[in-house]
Amino acid sequence: MELAIIGIIVVVVVVFIALTIKIVPQQRVGVVERLGKFNRLLTPGLNILIPVIDQVRVYHDLRIQQANVPPQTVITKDNVQVQIDTIIFYQVVGPEEATYGISDYVYGVRNISTATMRQIIGKLELDETLSGREKISSDIRLALDEATEKWGVRIERVEVIDIKPPLDIQEAMDKQMKAERSKRAIVLEAEAAKQDMILRAEGDKQSKILKAEGDKEARIRQAEGLGQAQELEALGQAKAIEAVAQAEKMRIALIASAGLDERVLAYQSFEALTEISKGPANKVFLPTSAVETLGSIGAIAEVFKASKDGK
Repeated sequence: MELAIIGIIVVVVVVFIALTIKIVPQQRVGVVERLGKFNRLLTPGLNILIPVIDQVRVYHDLRIQQANVPPQTVITKDNVQVQIDTIIFYQVVGPEEATYGISDYVYGVRNISTATMRQIIGKLELDETLSGREKISSDIRLALDEATEKWGVRIERVEVIDIKPPLDIQEAMDKQMKAERSKRAIVLEAEAAKQDMILRAEGDKQSKILKAEGDKEARIRQAEGLGQAQELEALGQAKAIEAVAQAEKMRIALIASAGLDERVLAYQSFEALTEISKGPANKVFLPTSAVETLGSIGAIAEVFKASKDGK
């Protein structure tokens, strides 16, 4: 009997402790109600409650969580049915609002996401839908932010995972894509051929220009060399003439300084005529000046004769 009483006491103590002490893990928070009314939040660590009076209504995970939205079939502006898969990342930032603002905020987020997605896709054509994932995600996130602000939930990110058009549309798109790729390949080949021709023409043009410039430079150099050579040759001739003139001037000066007069010159002229007469010609034509010179020969002979007589 005593053991039973002790056992009951132990159980009561354990239950009392379990109802009194609450240990909350990190990044979790508990909503405490006292007599059915919100009292406070249980923060991470050790918390003390009043048994029976205080009760933990719910625990919230404060980490970023994700919620998959089931694939939705929506109709685009051009009446094409597409199936869209999305995933939503959210975080509880207001545990009290998340508890009392809505019964199930995850369910609410999914429903709002689905309704918003239908509205957005209904305004877009198929091509815009397939190429506008980022815009669709952004619009859904903005719509969810407005709705979930009073729920104590913040939408971190919305991702459109996949957009699936009907099979016949996919086949048509595949054919169109192949045709576009073939067209692009043909255009690229034509562009490559065009670039090749342009580059070759440019290269040939540059080659001819460089060759013409080289020939021009060579001719200029040759002309400059020829001009310099002629200039140097003229300078050499001028110097030679100047030297000859100087030598002649010096010779005349020497003759003059030697005291040679007209009679000596006349005698030398006579000697020169004597040498000329020894040539093969049997006739010698004498210029008037020579005759005058010969006329003076007699005077010269008289000079020499006078000189001999004077001995």
